[in-house]
Amino acid sequence: MATRTDAPTRREQILKEAARLFAERGFHGVGVDEIGAAVGISGPGLYRHFAGKDAMLAELLVGISGQLLTGAKRRLAEADGGGAEAVLDSLIEGHIDFALDDRPLITLHDRELDRLRDSDRKMVRQLQRQYVELWVGVVREVYPGLGEPAGRSAVHSVFGLLNSTPHLGRAGSLPGRGATAELLHRMARGAFAAAGG
Repeated sequence: MATRTDAPTRREQILKEAARLFAERGFHGVGVDEIGAAVGISGPGLYRHFAGKDAMLAELLVGISGQLLTGAKRRLAEADGGGAEAVLDSLIEGHIDFALDDRPLITLHDRELDRLRDSDRKMVRQLQRQYVELWVGVVREVYPGLGEPAGRSAVHSVFGLLNSTPHLGRAGSLPGRGATAELLHRMARGAFAAAGG
């Protein structure tokens, strides 16, 4: 989801490789030496950047939850009177970018959230609730007849659809990114339209 164009920092490189390895082999199936080797440093060299694997996992999961919420708030602010339909399309596009670009983080969240310390897990859940409620507000503006519980269910359903990208096959096996993004967008809008009746 990052929009920066400069080279990633060593810390960002470590997090990217940790996410990939944790998603492929599970949190307990990866050692610090393997993460270090993936970024060209020794395993113990990771401790200059992180207190340990637990700290990496927390930064990955709390971090992406915060980025999604911040991005959604930014998209809402940038709408500048463009209307709820445009905001909803922008939110969907932002989540699709995440779902296609950060597939390992989706897998990691599904498999490893329970490995976080209670305080980190609560932070992830708090950020996610705020993200969902932002979406619910926009969806209900587009579909005013949709009640709050139904709106929340629709949002969670669309997240389930969009977050299924790790199960679509390896990144190279998907149709072009643009075609995949367009299909996901149409399916998300279709799901909201069906819920909004």
